[in-house]
Amino acid sequence: MPIKKRSAALSQNPHAVGEPREKNLEVAIGRQVRELRKRQRMTGGDLAGKTGLSVGMLSKIENGVISPSLNTMSALANALGVPLVQLFSGFEEPRGAMHVKAGQGAEIERAGTRAGHQYNLLGHIGSNNSGVVVEPYLLTLTDESERFPTFQHEGIEFLYILEGRVSYRHGDQTYLLEPGDALLFDSDAPHGPEDILELPLRYLSVITYPQAA
Repeated sequence: MPIKKRSAALSQNPHAVGEPREKNLEVAIGRQVRELRKRQRMTGGDLAGKTGLSVGMLSKIENGVISPSLNTMSALANALGVPLVQLFSGFEEPRGAMHVKAGQGAEIERAGTRAGHQYNLLGHIGSNNSGVVVEPYLLTLTDESERFPTFQHEGIEFLYILEGRVSYRHGDQTYLLEPGDALLFDSDAPHGPEDILELPLRYLSVITYPQAA
C-alpha cells in the first residue's frame, strides 16, 4: 500500500529526551523513595512509622548509603502505595549497542541459503527491555541458477533495495523493487524474491520479532 505523502504525525517523538537516570542502584532507589514520600507530603517520621523502620535507617536508604532488602523495599512500596518495580524506575540499566564496520558483518548460514546467496548479519542485541529482537542483514545475490526459497516466520520485516531489481512476493501479491525502494510487511505470510530481474541484487533486510519468554 503506497504511503500518503502527508501522513499523520507519529505517536512517538523520536527526538524526546528522557529524564537523566542514576547509574548507582542504591542512589536511584533512595531518590525514588524520597520523591514519592515528598509527593505524598509525608515526613520521614510518617513513612518510618508506616514501615516499621527507624528514621535513621530510612534516611540512609533515601541517601543511597545502604542497599535495602527486598522485604524493606516491599514495605516501602506498600506504604507509598506504588508497585515495587516503581522504586527501580530511576535506575539507568546498561543499554546494548553493536558497531559493525563496513565489510565486517558476520557471514552466516540461514535456512534456505543457496550458492550465490550471501547473508551478512550486521548486528544483534539479544535480551533487552524493549521485548523485541532486531536482526539486520545485508543480502547479496549474484547467481540466479537456483530459485530463491519462500520464507515464513514470525515478526515484521523491512527491505531496502541497494542494487539490482527484483519482483518480490508477499502472500498473494508481488512488488517490483528497484534501488531506493522499500517494503515493510508481516513476515508470517509466505515471502521472498519471485523473479530476479537484474543482478547483482543487494538489499537490507531488517527482521523484528518478540523475545522468547
